Amino acid sequence: MLVFILRIDRRPMPFYSGFALGLGLIAAIGAQNAFVLRQGLADRHVLAICLCCALSDLILITAGVAGIGRVAQAHPAWIMTLRYAGAVFLAAYALASARRVALGNSGLTPGRTGDASLARTLAIALALTWLNPHVYIDTLLLLGTVAATYGDQRLRFGAGAICASFVFFFALGFGARRLRGLFARPLTWRIVDGGIALLMAVLAARLALGA
Repeated sequence: MLVFILRIDRRPMPFYSGFALGLGLIAAIGAQNAFVLRQGLADRHVLAICLCCALSDLILITAGVAGIGRVAQAHPAWIMTLRYAGAVFLAAYALASARRVALGNSGLTPGRTGDASLARTLAIALALTWLNPHVYIDTLLLLGTVAATYGDQRLRFGAGAICASFVFFFALGFGARRLRGLFARPLTWRIVDGGIALLMAVLAARLALGA
């Protein structure tokens, strides 16, 4: 009876382990999270962006748990190409954010509420996700490798990591609305865009240098 109870207690562990590791990897400050935060603060296409990022993670984590990471390791040129493409995209995004700061176009003004279409916003979110080589390292390689140690319980581990992604992105995107009162002043938005520009520039440089 005691053995049976212990087995029941241990069954959820892969799920919680996957949730904890997935949350730790996703919550790190990065280009994707900065973009989701800004969209949440602006209250623009928040649901679509959160779904886009979380579903992308679902695909990548599932592939990692299935062992696709071993294929990626066998083709390092693929990761190299993504690295440089991601560096170029992040540099361009940094310049766009810096331009908003310089021109004073940050934040929300009556004439700019519809300037970013859903398609364009989703395209940026997808680029920030799929052109980032670190996302493949985190999901396909790291999460995939750890999941393999759980044997036939690896699906539970993967499910935990996927749930962490959904919880994090929806909490970040919709939780940001509570901070909108702090962003009523254009100066605050310029500070945010300045921080995003600096972050994107640093990440672009790190990608280009292979750091």
